[in-house]
Amino acid sequence: MTILPGESVKQKIEIANLNVYYGDFHALINVGMNISDKTITAIIGPSGCGKSTLLRSLNRMNELIDGSQINGEILLDGRNIYEIDIFSLRKRVGMVFQRPNPFPLSVFNNITYGPRVHGENRQRVLAEKVEQSLNAVHLWDELKDRLKTNALTLTDEQKQRLCIARLLAVEPEVLLMDEPCSTLDPIATLRIEELMRNLAQDYLIVIVTHNMQQAARVSDFAGFMLLGELIEFGKTQNIFTSPKDKRTEDFLLGKFG
Repeated sequence: MTILPGESVKQKIEIANLNVYYGDFHALINVGMNISDKTITAIIGPSGCGKSTLLRSLNRMNELIDGSQINGEILLDGRNIYEIDIFSLRKRVGMVFQRPNPFPLSVFNNITYGPRVHGENRQRVLAEKVEQSLNAVHLWDELKDRLKTNALTLTDEQKQRLCIARLLAVEPEVLLMDEPCSTLDPIATLRIEELMRNLAQDYLIVIVTHNMQQAARVSDFAGFMLLGELIEFGKTQNIFTSPKDKRTEDFLLGKFG
């Protein structure tokens, strides 16, 4: 199993011998992989293979599940994430979920929610964060005159972009995206993918996707999971054109999954 995507590139996240249990169910089995900064890594595999469990492990969201047990090592910039205060960790490692989940608040208050929680109450600073975050997701021109609008009235694509902007407002380092385009139409999906490529210039992004074409289009590295194991990990082009494991090849050819 390939661990390093490139030894000469800075490794932002290092995972070694990661095991996750939900009660008696062994959801992740000895997973190991390193993820470079300012790249996009796609986690692929059939339903129930452990993709989302791996993603949630990176900001300790599995701890919210009753009966979960986690052992192994996940390092963020060389430090074990279980030694980092959970509040600080989730500020550094944010998540975008499968369905857009804006708060039932105005656009402005959605984006400033995080900074306020972290103690920022200066209106000038909050206004700057709103503009910067909306600009980053290419929503400022669309919403600059609608900042008081309830976010639940936006289109699905606008809601997903807003949720990403809400993360950016707290200045994270890593963006986790769990099927971020599954509820969007093909045109909106391509626009979110373009946004991801732009954001990868400044952030590490890890996505879970069932869409193999999306993984091939958007990611730099890809990991194929099966029955809780990371079967193969490497550059996306290599995974899709010359996989080393027959199980990876069979999955990409649609023989199962």
